[in-house]
Amino acid sequence: MDRWIAAAHGPALRRALPRPVAVDLGYGAAPWTAVELLQRLRKVRGDVRVLGVEIDPERVAAAQPYAREGLSFVRGGFEVPVPGASGGGPRGLLLIRAANVLRQYPEAEVLPVWERLRSALAPDGLLVEGTCDEIGRRHVWVALGPEGPRTVTFAARLSALATPSDLAERLPKALIHRNVPGEPVHAFLRDFDRAWATAAPYGALSARQRWIRAVRSLAADWPLADGPRRWRQGEVTVPWPTLAPRTGPTATGP
Repeated sequence: MDRWIAAAHGPALRRALPRPVAVDLGYGAAPWTAVELLQRLRKVRGDVRVLGVEIDPERVAAAQPYAREGLSFVRGGFEVPVPGASGGGPRGLLLIRAANVLRQYPEAEVLPVWERLRSALAPDGLLVEGTCDEIGRRHVWVALGPEGPRTVTFAARLSALATPSDLAERLPKALIHRNVPGEPVHAFLRDFDRAWATAAPYGALSARQRWIRAVRSLAADWPLADGPRRWRQGEVTVPWPTLAPRTGPTATGP
């Protein structure tokens, strides 16, 4: 996810006002994701600041020894306790990353949370919300701008992937209950598995070559928002309206 953020959001980071702020919302029991986010973003923008936000005061206290110039930790939640950010302040936040946060909430709460977090973004800010497995081998996230959801990205460590539909268990909360017949995300994963099976001979070259071939085949029937450079990273990004739920509380598409 961090690698994708640096690539997709890099231009906005570089043209931002001095000392842009990124938030790692719900970093968990240890602060490693916030530390790694700072390291990744500093390669794009040297003066970026990262704020780790956690609702549990014990986790905030435990993270303090890892604070440094450009990295701090505070207690908070979806209100995003950053001066000047709440309610879309004069500058707002350039990035909010929320991984494995909404998976524990009811589906009906997803859209209100998205709206609340988006309101804290700068005009060219980005909210990235998704779910991954314990060590980041499989990950699916939604990218949202201040105007709403833009894309869905599927990412995997290809050497550990049996079929693309293995990513279904890591769909973000907005989509995980929509992986049923009649919903676009179900059809997408079904077609992805078919393309993956057809591309099996390329597996003799590498799992990466098989993935690239499968995604090329998939692109004949599904609009994609990226190209081979990202596919080589084990990613594929789809416009949100293509996969938006048709039913249920997160149905935001046509």
